[in-house]
Amino acid sequence: MDFGKLIARVKAILGTPRTEWPVAAAEPATVGSLYTGYIVWIAALPVIAGFIKGSLIGYGAFGVSYRTPVGAGIGAMLLHYALSLAVTYVVALIINALAGTFNGQKDMVQALKTVAYAWTAAWVAGIAVIIPWLGWLIGLAGVVYAIYLLYLGLPYTMKCPPEKAGGYTALSVVVAIVLSWIVAIVVTGIIGTAALTGGALSGNRVGSADGSVTVDPDSALGRLAAMGERAEQASKEMEAAQKSGDSATQQAAMGKMMSAAMGNDGQVQALSTEQVKAFLPGSVLGLERTGSSAERTGAMGMQITQATADYGDGQGRTVSLEVADMGTAKGLMAMAGAMAPEEEKTTAHGYEKTYTADGRLTHEAWDDETRSGEYSVVVGQRFTVKAHGTAGSIEDLKRAVASVDLAKLESLKDEGVSHH
Repeated sequence: MDFGKLIARVKAILGTPRTEWPVAAAEPATVGSLYTGYIVWIAALPVIAGFIKGSLIGYGAFGVSYRTPVGAGIGAMLLHYALSLAVTYVVALIINALAGTFNGQKDMVQALKTVAYAWTAAWVAGIAVIIPWLGWLIGLAGVVYAIYLLYLGLPYTMKCPPEKAGGYTALSVVVAIVLSWIVAIVVTGIIGTAALTGGALSGNRVGSADGSVTVDPDSALGRLAAMGERAEQASKEMEAAQKSGDSATQQAAMGKMMSAAMGNDGQVQALSTEQVKAFLPGSVLGLERTGSSAERTGAMGMQITQATADYGDGQGRTVSLEVADMGTAKGLMAMAGAMAPEEEKTTAHGYEKTYTADGRLTHEAWDDETRSGEYSVVVGQRFTVKAHGTAGSIEDLKRAVASVDLAKLESLKDEGVSHH
């Protein structure tokens, strides 16, 4: 096994997909070589990370932790891995079968290449499950980027006309989502929880008296459908921009494509570091501010601004307060709020729970032994505010979050948003 070649392919398909797809499509391969030389290794990454998180690290923070028993965790990991490998092949079969519909050429090896290399982004980003609280956002960004990679790759691997790639991608993604959801249900059933199914589909309305299919636009399924429609429309505009030969038009179309893929109906410019930092108070819970920092970053088309302040009394009592503008990921935040299940776990020393309060996705955790915890809220489906550290109680951390002007922050939810 040439791991150097494998790593090089991962870097190239994620970093320079436009030049790597033609190379990958032209390489000789078989179904067996794709599995043994690439898929079995990369597909294992999120599965192993899930086991580490669930059975070794546990879910929680500051001493509040729930762990799946190692035996059950290993069983779920092996099942998840086997099903993931199977689903990869099934999706490839379907992509191959759909080739003629979109004027492409059927080739099972090329179809498997399409799935393997496009899903690389989701598999690699799946490692982020280990990161507490917002690790899901990185994983979700990986899925979005995988969709974009699929869109770029289909004209090379399946020989479909570029103008057909948008529809081909949309239909393939629907199939992949359904199959992946089924796998998730099976695996979560093994470890004894049905939170996923209750949270992901609650609020959906499908069907009507005359037999036609309708979906509540405010439900998770409705938002996902609208997200797909915007992404497909943006992909058509990007094709037109590519034909124009104008670089400025192409760049603008690309930005619109990525914004639509992230669930936005326009582009979002994150707030400046000064604007976000201004929300951090000079003192919290009678503790003086001992330091602060702010940064604005961008990766995979996602622009995020975050400011952090530390407070303490010099006697071991410390609290950190964070305010973040998720910027381009605004649409993903809205989707997460619609799909997130309510969840609560308790231990001998504390608890952790996620729920919606006053329309805001909220997460809290507390440990009685260490007298520490965290409290986080999502504001305006765009901003996150989190307090964590040692305090008298979780109520203190709630007061720390309340010291931020949440109403003013929420009033900026459309700041820097340009609608298409």
